[in-house]
Amino acid sequence: MKFDELNLEPSLMDGLMAMNFQEMTPVQEQSIPLILEGKDIIACAQTGTGKTAAYLLPLLNRMLTTPHPEEAVNAIIMAPTRELAQQIDQQLEGFSYFLPVSSVAVYGGNDAGAWEQQKRALQLGADFVIATPGRLISHVSLDNVDFSKVSYFVLDEADRMLDMGFYDDIIQIVKRLPQNRQTIMFSATMPPKIQKLAESILHEPAMVNIAISKPADGIEQGAYVCYEAQKLPLLTSVLKEDSSKTIVFSSSKIKVKEMVRLLRRQNISVAEIHSDLEQEERDAALLNFKSGKVPVLVATDIVSRGIDIDDIELVINYDVPRDVEDYIHRIGRTARANRKGRGVTFISEEDQIRFLKIERFLNKVIDKLPMPKEIGDGPAYAPKQNAKEGHSGKHGRGNFKSKDSSKGPEKKNHGSRRQPSDEHRSNSATEKKGKKPFWKKKKQHVNRENLNGTESKNI
Repeated sequence: MKFDELNLEPSLMDGLMAMNFQEMTPVQEQSIPLILEGKDIIACAQTGTGKTAAYLLPLLNRMLTTPHPEEAVNAIIMAPTRELAQQIDQQLEGFSYFLPVSSVAVYGGNDAGAWEQQKRALQLGADFVIATPGRLISHVSLDNVDFSKVSYFVLDEADRMLDMGFYDDIIQIVKRLPQNRQTIMFSATMPPKIQKLAESILHEPAMVNIAISKPADGIEQGAYVCYEAQKLPLLTSVLKEDSSKTIVFSSSKIKVKEMVRLLRRQNISVAEIHSDLEQEERDAALLNFKSGKVPVLVATDIVSRGIDIDDIELVINYDVPRDVEDYIHRIGRTARANRKGRGVTFISEEDQIRFLKIERFLNKVIDKLPMPKEIGDGPAYAPKQNAKEGHSGKHGRGNFKSKDSSKGPEKKNHGSRRQPSDEHRSNSATEKKGKKPFWKKKKQHVNRENLNGTESKNI
């Protein structure tokens, strides 16, 4: 379905045409008509499916076609992180380029001048307020804002906000909103706590459920089975072999700092993002990475959702994420806007059972890549055995460079599709003689020209 079939206002369509927005994504096709009708909705869709445009476009159209008070806050969009709030604000500026619409982004980590600017915008009234919960609560507590005329309330990445402990802040904001409003909730997952929140703040919502939690088809996935002590030299080896634009994820900011120190000693240009950095430093790191000045970004999960950079070619999970959804979001930073991408995970012995859960969820065995010669062999991939016996290397090391490392029935079934319930002792298709790890394949480049360098399917 095309955007010009929606009968949006001409000035809004002018912006879409300038940005080369033509075909709608599934979440846009299902959500936009419902929001245009004024219905509350709860949409289950992961990052990268076009959900930002799915709520911004119909809200902008309703702002143009329905009377709204001037000098008042008319819409509140809440996001879990500063980075996502900034991205939403940038997209809103692009969509509303030809429209008489005002907006302000309200988030912390900046200077006193930014606080005063936010305060003035809230007091004078902005059509759209894009905010993180904590910062908005700070303004509310000082009576800097009047929410009595809000018509639209959006929760983006609602599951992430609850994971970060913002439930009470959300409820506190909701209590200040008018009962007669349109509420829109987007979440990548639908656990019981999200359902509970939806029941308490939405009125007879329509449900939009897009197939989620599966990596994009354009992402090739692989993994290295290694000892924890091999991870840093392995990371250096991979980055020196591959010059792709790369994000390296870790669940620990301590590990992020350690990686950055080592990589810089190896003359690898790298930026870092974690919670110990000031907002100005995080913005600079993201800008340098996005512009291509720095080819490698090492970060915690703070950038695993909501960061919209189309040309990331490789994502490395330095450690296995704790949740399947986090794995999906991490590798989902690549293969955006119909591009190709690659996701590589480093699996230590203690993380093998966690990675097995990911494979079971995906219903596929992810290729185990051969370790570089200079790093040496890693442990065998035997997650059930390791979990049961507290494996610490005594079962021997698996040589993943030769298909002779397969045993039993696996040796007779090269090329067949094995289900994750089988014993994970082999290296899957990568063990075939002469086949290179996918991250060494020739990269494919896609040129897409539009107003702001993004495409509608990836907003």
